[in-house]
Amino acid sequence: MSVVPKVLSHYYEKANGPFRSLSDLPREQAEQMMAAIRKAGNSFASKRSSNYLAVRAELEARVRQLFIEKGGQPQRLHPHSMILGKSAWLKSWYQNGQEICIPLAQFDPNSVSFTYGDLFPAMRYQDGKSYRGRVYVLSELEALIGQFGLPQDWNDDGLLGPDRYIEAQVWDDQPLQSFIGIHHDQPPPLT
Repeated sequence: MSVVPKVLSHYYEKANGPFRSLSDLPREQAEQMMAAIRKAGNSFASKRSSNYLAVRAELEARVRQLFIEKGGQPQRLHPHSMILGKSAWLKSWYQNGQEICIPLAQFDPNSVSFTYGDLFPAMRYQDGKSYRGRVYVLSELEALIGQFGLPQDWNDDGLLGPDRYIEAQVWDDQPLQSFIGIHHDQPPPLT
C-alpha cells in the first residue's frame, strides 16, 4: 500500500509573499513582470522561455478542462500551484525561499487536481509514460503513487527525468485565505 503525503506545500520568495501568480494578472502586465524577472536573472524563473506565459495559459486551461471532465469544480480560472509532500529543490529556486505546508485534509477534493510531475513536463513531455497529458483527482493518488512512486523519493536530484514531484493545482482560494494577501502591499506577483 502506497503512502500519500498528508500535506500540500507551496514555495515562494519571502519578499513577494505566497500564492501570487502571473496567471492572475492581465497578460500585458504579466509579460512586463516576466521581462523584469528575466532581466534580474537571479532566480529559477528568470530562465523561462519567451513564450512561457502563453504556454502556461494554454496548459492551465487544458488541465482545468480535464479536471472538470473528471468531476472537478474549479472556483478559479487559474490554479494556485502547490506540490504533494515537500521539495527542498523547489525551495532552492528562490533567494530567500519560504515554505507553507497545509494539511491535505483541509482541501475540498473537488477543488484540487494533480499532475504527475510539474504541469509543463506532465502535459508536454513526450516519452510514452502513461501519466503524461493526464490529470488526477485525490481519490486516484494512492494508485498513482503505488504504480510510479513519489518522484521526490526516486528522482529528487532530477537525474532520471523531469518528474521531481506531483503538482497540485488548487482551484479555490478558500483553504488558502489565511495566507493570501500576506505582503499584499508588495509589487505584483513574481511566480
